[in-house]
Amino acid sequence: MKQKQAHLSRLGTGLFSFLCIVYVLPIVVVLMNSFKKKSYISLEPFQLPNETTLTGLDNYTAAIDQYGFLDAVGWTVFITVGSVLVILICTSMCAWYITRVKTRVTKAIYILCVFSMVVPFQMVMFTLSLVTDRLGLGTPWGLIIIYLGFGAGLAVFMFCGFVKSIPIEIEEAATFFSVVLPIMKPTYISVGILETMWIWNDFLLPYLTLDLKKYKTISIVIQYMKGSYGRVDMGAIMAALIMAVIPVIVFYLSCQKYIIKGVAAGAVKG
Repeated sequence: MKQKQAHLSRLGTGLFSFLCIVYVLPIVVVLMNSFKKKSYISLEPFQLPNETTLTGLDNYTAAIDQYGFLDAVGWTVFITVGSVLVILICTSMCAWYITRVKTRVTKAIYILCVFSMVVPFQMVMFTLSLVTDRLGLGTPWGLIIIYLGFGAGLAVFMFCGFVKSIPIEIEEAATFFSVVLPIMKPTYISVGILETMWIWNDFLLPYLTLDLKKYKTISIVIQYMKGSYGRVDMGAIMAALIMAVIPVIVFYLSCQKYIIKGVAAGAVKG
């Protein structure tokens, strides 16, 4: 029996090691090509840079100087941080109210929040674009409000599950921010990680809502590196992809241990 378990363990280790390689390989290929000359990226995509193909940091310099990558990073950070903070504060208070004040209205709000998670974005994208234009929300500040609407469903669902596990006696003679908020720390961190990864990498919402003449996020700038008549600056694209993906990878690896705790606390209890 023990020998069989050992064989299964080795088999599982080999299988998941193979899957890890499959997932990591595209990032490695992009990293290699970010240091190659443009003409060699398509000709030799899987070969390491050598004396002939190596271009150093020229691709990174081009992405920053020619395409305004740093400005895009600034707007992306502003939108991501602002949206996540607004989502965490608003949805946690909403979830607490829904859980503690049980009426038909709060039940309807909860059902709508859960239902919003299964509605395809394509169903609302054209209406969203029209409403955004009419309300003047085509700015990073307006986009934060839009992200609040789209991110509320998952956040409210997870926060509600956690609030149900908090004894109501703890909240007596205390405020939300002094007692409830500190107790909800695992779910705050978990929701914050998930929302950050989504907003940082999102392309459609900024593309549909922002005034692209004034504001561009990282994903939009990378798209703009594909010029007219099929011209593509592959070197700058590879460099920009690496600069865009490294912060979110570091952020996820440093916080991943909180995800399981937060999901288990917010989606199982109650």
